[in-house]
Amino acid sequence: MASHLQRKLFALVGVAALALTATACKGGNTDTGAKDKLDTPECAAFTDYKGIAGKTVTVYSPIRDADGKLMEDAWKAWADCTGVTVKYEGSAEFEAQIKVRVDGNRAPDVTLIPQPGLLESFAKAGKLKPVGDKTKAMAEKNFTKDWLKYGTVDGKLYGAPLGSNVKSFVWYSPKMFKDNGWTVPTTWAELITLSDKIAGEGKLKPWCAGIGSGDATGWPATDWIEDIVLRDQGPDVYDKWVAHSIPFNGPEITSATDRAGSILKNAAYVNGGYGDVKSIATTTFQDGGLPIVQGKCALHRQASFYANQWPKGTKVAEDGDVFAFYFPAIDPAKGKPVLGGGEFTAAFTDRPEVQAFQTYLASEHYANTRAKTGNWVSANKGLELANVSNPIDKKSVQILQDPATVFRFDGSDLMPATVGAGTFWKGMTDWITGKSTKETLDFIENSWPK
Repeated sequence: MASHLQRKLFALVGVAALALTATACKGGNTDTGAKDKLDTPECAAFTDYKGIAGKTVTVYSPIRDADGKLMEDAWKAWADCTGVTVKYEGSAEFEAQIKVRVDGNRAPDVTLIPQPGLLESFAKAGKLKPVGDKTKAMAEKNFTKDWLKYGTVDGKLYGAPLGSNVKSFVWYSPKMFKDNGWTVPTTWAELITLSDKIAGEGKLKPWCAGIGSGDATGWPATDWIEDIVLRDQGPDVYDKWVAHSIPFNGPEITSATDRAGSILKNAAYVNGGYGDVKSIATTTFQDGGLPIVQGKCALHRQASFYANQWPKGTKVAEDGDVFAFYFPAIDPAKGKPVLGGGEFTAAFTDRPEVQAFQTYLASEHYANTRAKTGNWVSANKGLELANVSNPIDKKSVQILQDPATVFRFDGSDLMPATVGAGTFWKGMTDWITGKSTKETLDFIENSWPK
């Protein structure tokens, strides 16, 4: 006969067995439940990601609002099937706050960094972890060497490319152009002639713009300068400028900045729907182009991702409410340079679930799933054009996948973070609100790390 102690032990074992059985029946995020789920047909695409159920990955980036929700929707199936909880936070103050969090030992597991210069500074400080072997193989499979180099520091890949964008676009209203008999310009000279014509008619300002973006205010103006350096001086000078082989206040950059000012600081041209030149600094980049659909301005230079900022129901198409044309080259005979940007998936930790998430984001499966959710572009070679619904995004993907494209990454994002995400932004804001080109460029040049 069993002793009193033995009976108590049998009872405890029985209770534990019942608890385990109940947990297994519930499934959820237990390892067993996730493994079973990964073996189901709906999770067949994720069978390489076993063994990480019940874990959590924190993600922090500047992608927010509608774009952030679409991104979360795209990785939801991966998270559900693997049993990993992805906690995402997007912030307008990302560039400033990511440094605060890292310095305060509160870094996220994963960050989506749009600035290779910032990525490099974290990597050199020993804060970032190099990507794992699986992520590296996935990234090398799906992205060109040109894209991989932006996430590489001292020969090690720290950030796999993710999304991309083409910045060399001018948004307009096809109906407005048709009603007024205006033709889409294909050269810089034609662009200025059209601007003069619209300004002379006095019905509306030809251009509208906004560079407000919280702590990142000023970045849209840096895009103007970069795009025009490419056109005014060419890609070789652009590369030297970004690398600081030529000074920021040299004649080449002065020429390009003054050319940008011929539009942005021209009181006859801006700021349609908002006010004078200075109103550009207080208008958010999200609102910058909206006067086009209000009939208050005709042109807005902004990237492909601006398709997400139009009011709900706005048709983006060649025959729609809004569309975009290529920001014309000054001398088309010298080619058509394209400015763009993108994000890189970098990690401050290297736990298995973090590495698995990085690997998935570099995959063609994620690229195509994200494209299907809408309003997204990537240089991922596995992205199928048929999955890209927005016509501007289609045009962007074709540009990015065209080997003949003379592509250059956003210059401020490549520069040291103290300049690219600091004095360049501030300097251009001061330039818009009244400082001269010389004062502005001298200020930025003097801030370059010695």
